Amino acid sequence: MMNIPKIKVGIVAVSRDCFPESLSVNRRKALVEAYKAQYNAEDIYECPVCIVESEIHMVQALEDIKKAGCNALCVYLGNFGPEISETLLAKHFEGPKMFCAAAEESQNDLVQGRGDAYCGMLNASYNLKLRNTKAYIPEYPVGDAADCAKMINEFLPIARALVGLSKLKIISFGPRPLNFLACNAPIKALYDLGVEIEENSELDLFESFNAHANDPRIPDVVKDMEAELGAGNNKPTILPKLAQYELTLLDWVEAHKGYREYVALTGKCWPAFQTQFGCVPCYVNSRLTGRGIPVSCEVDIYGTLSEFIGTCVSDDIVTLLDINNSVPKDMYEEAIEGKDFGGKKYNFTDTFMGFHCGNTCSKKLSSCSMEYQMIMARNLPEEVTQGTLEGDIAPGDITFYRLQSTADTKLRAYIAHGEVLPVATKSFGGIGVFAIPEMGRFYRHVLIEKNYPHHGAVAFGHYGKALYEVFKYLGVPVEDINYNQPKSLPYPTENPFA
Repeated sequence: MMNIPKIKVGIVAVSRDCFPESLSVNRRKALVEAYKAQYNAEDIYECPVCIVESEIHMVQALEDIKKAGCNALCVYLGNFGPEISETLLAKHFEGPKMFCAAAEESQNDLVQGRGDAYCGMLNASYNLKLRNTKAYIPEYPVGDAADCAKMINEFLPIARALVGLSKLKIISFGPRPLNFLACNAPIKALYDLGVEIEENSELDLFESFNAHANDPRIPDVVKDMEAELGAGNNKPTILPKLAQYELTLLDWVEAHKGYREYVALTGKCWPAFQTQFGCVPCYVNSRLTGRGIPVSCEVDIYGTLSEFIGTCVSDDIVTLLDINNSVPKDMYEEAIEGKDFGGKKYNFTDTFMGFHCGNTCSKKLSSCSMEYQMIMARNLPEEVTQGTLEGDIAPGDITFYRLQSTADTKLRAYIAHGEVLPVATKSFGGIGVFAIPEMGRFYRHVLIEKNYPHHGAVAFGHYGKALYEVFKYLGVPVEDINYNQPKSLPYPTENPFA
């Protein structure tokens, strides 16, 4: 994927000066060997300068990993560890950091070979809090070389999202459409996250679009669109206009990203867009999102922010959908009720349909076709509503999630694992039949109770573990990271008599 960071984790081993330094040296070497045997060796850098025992060593290690181009840090407790130096290292490293610790290897080596890193992790966490320094600590942060290698590998998607956000600019066009307060949220929280935002008028975009008329690159973009659509190219005459719009957005990104490395977009896609631009932007939005540049609809700033986080975490294409409509009971009874979906069976209230006009990338659809936007065409001439990418979303695991600011600029989030079912939707747009365990309760006691808008980001796979850690690292209170709780765990607002 383009438009997301490449992470290189600097592994720095630390040692308490009254413990054998050789423990940390040998355990670090074993950790690095285990990582390279199991994962991509280019993900990590072994800091060879020193084992950190003092503040001077800390400075030396910090300079070394910076010189090596590391943008994430793993502080590895090979033994008990120096709580001051190791946490100063984390404090002064500008990027995401994690801590993990070495387990004891054998019952036959618990005298000179005992490292007590299990104890050292407690002091490390205490000192991190004293220094107001955030760090990712795995669920069980003590392990052998293979265990710790896995922890570092699980840190990569978290670090990608955190580095990406620190260098992200969101570019928006236009105010929200009329009667669309649902996606209204203050942008102050973006600055708190380190995200920049550039707000533009839709008129600015229209001026740039007109300046791209007859752009010599348009024919090549049209050819690329034709190849992607294949037999689904049902509106070939609209492709030059869509290509013109795509080039407009890409050129805007290059001209306006400034000092930021990564960009996400959001635009006002109705009602004047169709009559002035002569098309709808859905297909272009899908193509850019497919390249790692999320484009959300309806000026949903936190929607595109969420998409970008999911792109970084999954290293894959995401989408943004309306939590849209219920599954008809006759469809449920015919295609879902009592059936086994990979060991799961779903109740009626576990199901719903996720939909948007046509912004989901073709790679995430079972099949696709270029169509007109049926909802908008009810009030506008059909010819100006062309440009949606329609098709049923491909079945498979998904994560439905969103990071959102409240009206009083407090961050909250939700995460739910589920799947797109292999059930024909018999509808229009980019759409799928979704199933999330206990969705009915989640819908009522999280989405409604917590005042979330109807847009949700969708990652194609189960990424809740990493997303949870990203939101927690960003400072979202854990009580405000909601999920679809099982029946055995009632929500605070759930009626016990219902």
